[in-house]
Amino acid sequence: MKRIVLFLVTNMAIMLVLSITASILGVNKFLTANGLNLGVLLAFAAVMGFGGSFISLLMSKTMAKWSTGAHVIEQPQGPTEQWLVNKVSQLSTKAGIAMPEVAVYEGEPNAFATGPSRNNSLVAVSTGLLQSMSEDEVEAVLAHEVAHIANGDMVTLTLIQGVVNTFVIFISRIIAYAVDQFMRKDNDEEGNSGPGVAYFVTSVVCEILFGFLASLIVMYFSRQREFRADAGAAYLMGSSRPMISALHRLGGYQTGELPKELAASGLSGGSIGALLATHPSLEERIQRLQSV
Repeated sequence: MKRIVLFLVTNMAIMLVLSITASILGVNKFLTANGLNLGVLLAFAAVMGFGGSFISLLMSKTMAKWSTGAHVIEQPQGPTEQWLVNKVSQLSTKAGIAMPEVAVYEGEPNAFATGPSRNNSLVAVSTGLLQSMSEDEVEAVLAHEVAHIANGDMVTLTLIQGVVNTFVIFISRIIAYAVDQFMRKDNDEEGNSGPGVAYFVTSVVCEILFGFLASLIVMYFSRQREFRADAGAAYLMGSSRPMISALHRLGGYQTGELPKELAASGLSGGSIGALLATHPSLEERIQRLQSV
């Protein structure tokens, strides 16, 4: 459950910081000086929306390492670390991507992959997963994560997030402007064409609310990409059986709760209702694999 929720939380924080900074620098006053210019507002929203999304993408590996305490294997210590590095190297070569960084972190069975591009990525597995699964099952999990990287899931997610960010900012500013104008009716503040406190407060509140609603779109994409990564693992392994076995094994364990900000990039993840699920159910994933 790691990558996407980390990405979403980081993105939301960056968006709020950018919005507050824009207000301090007087950008909101410029946007509303002569009424609300929708063309200029849309351009502003796109710059802010895609900017926040791409900054989140560039920070993804660093944030993942920090939040999990993952230890990157630079010089393998022992046969397990050597085996992990060798397997990721073989799988990444077959998938046509550059060798990712390989890391291990303490925790219950889970794994994740993240990074800003196919050639700058990280694959991490938990100690619980290494201890509870057979070599074939661990290799299938590694193949699943490598498939995420090969499919370019993080870049696609960034573009989707950039689009929804743009509309969140655009619609929030329109509502904020309308509220601000309504509040000014009674006060009749002539000579002060800049936005008032109502504009600032309303835009922040709307961005938080609409940002949450927009995350439902990202969560939908997250669920779909899991099916693709499972299929990718079956291709890289030459059979769907190891991945099916790994998912069955996960079904018998309490999978590790990754930090909530990383929830959607793990091998398995929970949900608060179907719409907020970062992953499909294990049963549905197994059923899809059995048809491959």
